[in-house]
Amino acid sequence: MSTSAETRQDVTAWRAERLRAAGFDARLAERLARQCGYDLHALIELVERGCPPELAVRILAPLDAEERPC
Repeated sequence: MSTSAETRQDVTAWRAERLRAAGFDARLAERLARQCGYDLHALIELVERGCPPELAVRILAPLDAEERPC
């Protein structure tokens, strides 16, 4: 595995861990962790303020349909 692939894996794992710690279920956290079109910090902030994770994802969904992998 190349260094850039390892780095992407590390970033994705870190993002998923942060989302799970904030209250996202594992499946949703894994999906979002692979999509850098979502602002991780904004998602977590909404959930910390009481917004359900699924609603936070809908609120912060990227406007374009193109996925941006990390």
